[in-house]
Amino acid sequence: MRRRKDGSLVDISLTISPIRNSQGRIIGASKIARDITDQKMAEAKLRASERQLRDLLAAIPAAIYTTDADGTITFFNEAAVELSGRVPQIGKDKWCVTWKLFWPDGTPLPHDQCPMAVSLKEGRPIRNAEAVAERPDGVRIPFIPYPTPLRDEDGKIVGGINMLVDISERKQAETQQRLLFNELNHRVKNNMQMLQSLLSLAGQRAANPQAREILREAGNRVAAMAAAQQVLYETVDSTQFNAKGFLLAVCGTIKQTFPKELAVEFEADDSKLSNDVAMPLALILNELLTNAIKYGTPDGVGTIRVGLRRDADGFQVFVEDSGPGFDLASVRDRSSGLKLVQGLARQLHGKLVVTKEPKTRCSIRFS
Repeated sequence: MRRRKDGSLVDISLTISPIRNSQGRIIGASKIARDITDQKMAEAKLRASERQLRDLLAAIPAAIYTTDADGTITFFNEAAVELSGRVPQIGKDKWCVTWKLFWPDGTPLPHDQCPMAVSLKEGRPIRNAEAVAERPDGVRIPFIPYPTPLRDEDGKIVGGINMLVDISERKQAETQQRLLFNELNHRVKNNMQMLQSLLSLAGQRAANPQAREILREAGNRVAAMAAAQQVLYETVDSTQFNAKGFLLAVCGTIKQTFPKELAVEFEADDSKLSNDVAMPLALILNELLTNAIKYGTPDGVGTIRVGLRRDADGFQVFVEDSGPGFDLASVRDRSSGLKLVQGLARQLHGKLVVTKEPKTRCSIRFS
């Protein structure tokens, strides 16, 4: 630093070089002084900016850490210490601040394969991933990582930053929600089975044949709904169910009322459907299967094909038999079951279609 005549100080950079004669003896020196005030101010601003950034990262409640291009830890905040249960070693620990890592299913996750390592190796942010950190005391913390590569002005990766969001409370809430959902489905299923028993008992005591038939049909419908409820109760996902498992369960219940000589073939895939369509589908299957037994196999012998599958346009549910078929427009006003099916089809934003070739098929396509 030099002081000017007016007393102010100025930052300078000095370059001093000896001056030699032809014999190589030093006979003097040259000195160049450059004013580096702007450079010093820029460096000070950069240091201030870095301090502000570190203060900001330290104040964020989520665990945050940074690495160099090789994945070595260069910075971490206090939240990272709380989540990992340990103090990471800057310049030594690599890829993650945690002690041990696991996938959500409990499978060990090597640090060099964790989302941060993948992000740096592939040069892209990683999103929608979940992992589990194990602390040295054995406690496991589920979290969502948000690793992002950091690049210089030329686009070269110079490091990475990662934020680990603790989702323990969310997982606990999901577990509690799942327990309540299961309890609700269990109670609904039990109530439907009780209602089915009451309808069956009432049908047995009814003197009027028409009343017995109405009560029997009502009991079958409730049984189909109870079977659908059982599928929802047993599914892992609280919002979706498996098409194949649903078809087998519902049709298996309905089949108990079939003649023993009657065969049923199932056709379904492992597609997922929303829980909202479970009850309408169960009632549709009950009505179409009942109709196929009455009119497609009047002697109680034959084969009925039932399908629930996905294609390019959505989903299709169908029941196929070897009967003579019928004209939907002419019989729907006389059949309460077909009216019910058409109403349920509209509820699914679909339409009931009946074809006669090569076999009689009642189908509904919905999105």
